[in-house]
Amino acid sequence: MKALAINGSPRKDGNTAFALQQIGGSLKEEGIDFEIVHIGHKAIHGCIGCGKCIANANDKCASFDDEVNKVLPLMCDADALLLGSPVYYSGIAGTMKCFLDRAFFVASVNNRFRHKIGAAVTAARRSGGMPTFNSLNHYFLISEMIVPGSSYWNVIHGREPGEASQDHEGIHIMKVLGKNIAWLLKMKGSSNQDEPKAADKVRTNFIR
Repeated sequence: MKALAINGSPRKDGNTAFALQQIGGSLKEEGIDFEIVHIGHKAIHGCIGCGKCIANANDKCASFDDEVNKVLPLMCDADALLLGSPVYYSGIAGTMKCFLDRAFFVASVNNRFRHKIGAAVTAARRSGGMPTFNSLNHYFLISEMIVPGSSYWNVIHGREPGEASQDHEGIHIMKVLGKNIAWLLKMKGSSNQDEPKAADKVRTNFIR
């Protein structure tokens, strides 16, 4: 079993990475493989709504051959996905948002993330952590993913790299989250219960 973390911070070794590493430590203790992929420093274009990924249905973005197409196969192969973002204006960092919009939409064409474990974490200087955390969770829930909780909401605090190490409650939250992810992965792996079949989506427009 493997968990893949996406670091959406421009800083490879900042507070977002630190939070993800705390989760990874708990996962490794439980025998779960763990990897962090850093995308927050890349030049990633937002979705242009061309719809070609729907027509092609090949798990690739047809408009831009960038980090999305490089990382998406790793996300599809993983059993659990972790999304980490710093707080920018009380929301997801821009590069991370562009990445997620395209990756999750492409994956949705063939239900690639359905019933995977998904967990989000945010790193905030002071406030804005909860709106960002909520926004990240939207990607999991619309993808029919399974979202574990922790002892509090998954927000760690710190501005300069390394400051999150002083947030002892934040560290505890991340470690507990890692244990809960590992437990869910093991539960899924040992279950002989058949998963419900994926249903075709029903889309209704409110303007006729």
